[in-house]
Amino acid sequence: MMHVWAILLALLLDRIFADPHRFHPVCWIGQVITYMDRRLNKGKWRKGKGLLTLFVVCALTLVVSYSVITVAYRLSFLVGMFIEAMIIFVSIAPTSLAKAAYSVLEPLKRGDMEEARKNVAMIVGRDTEMLQEDGIVRACVETVAENTSDGVTAPLFYAFLGGGALAMLYRAVNTCDSMLGYKNERYAQFGWASARLDDVLNYIPARLTAFVMLLVHRANKRAWKLLFRDANNHPSPNSGWCEAAVAALLGVQLGGVNTYKGVVSVRPTIGDASVPLASAHIEQAVAIMKRTTVAFTIGGSLLASACTWS
Repeated sequence: MMHVWAILLALLLDRIFADPHRFHPVCWIGQVITYMDRRLNKGKWRKGKGLLTLFVVCALTLVVSYSVITVAYRLSFLVGMFIEAMIIFVSIAPTSLAKAAYSVLEPLKRGDMEEARKNVAMIVGRDTEMLQEDGIVRACVETVAENTSDGVTAPLFYAFLGGGALAMLYRAVNTCDSMLGYKNERYAQFGWASARLDDVLNYIPARLTAFVMLLVHRANKRAWKLLFRDANNHPSPNSGWCEAAVAALLGVQLGGVNTYKGVVSVRPTIGDASVPLASAHIEQAVAIMKRTTVAFTIGGSLLASACTWS
């Protein structure tokens, strides 16, 4: 139950302070990854060197976070709970995700397409210069859907399993994947291990999150059928689950054609276009994320309580 109290405090801290931009452990993890990338990502044996990078980053993250939490709990329960909550707090980002989405929504409401394109470019990897309103909305909704798992429920899932140390380990793997897991000439070999481990760690959380999304919103049979029909219409083995759930709940179509550095990428669509994409769907996607986070936390807390008292 000490993990549960730490998780609840972490969510409260996130609600009050959002994601800290200064002195963020993920930035430190990123610096280690960058150093290893510069030193090792060249010459032969790049796949092995990438595996070594992943191991070093994960080992450092786990050892440091576990040691800090252990020492804190030895000082006192309250100190330990606060330190563990701080570590979980920096591994999740529901408030920052909502703020990023609203930074796109507000200029859209004002009709300021240029600012909306600039702000959505901060949270997606695709080219945004030529996007119209529906393309901007689609990019934002897809990001909120995908990151509901990656940035919120997945770290919470591992926090419930193993506390702050496991949540930070997940965040380290996720950061390795975001920095190295590209399918291009530079990272196809070096980032292979990071991408595969991230897929493994997200396998259960992504599907569980999609199920919680539909359950908490009392989705009908059609929405469940759409989820299982389209969940695999995504290059990632996991991201499509949350996108399909959100598409089903909103009645919109996601996926399709994107452009990355001038190169057109055609992906299968996700969902049925029962209604056209509009700016209001960004706010609705954020609401889905928030309700899912609450339901996921309540469910995890109840399961932890049941395990404690059994």
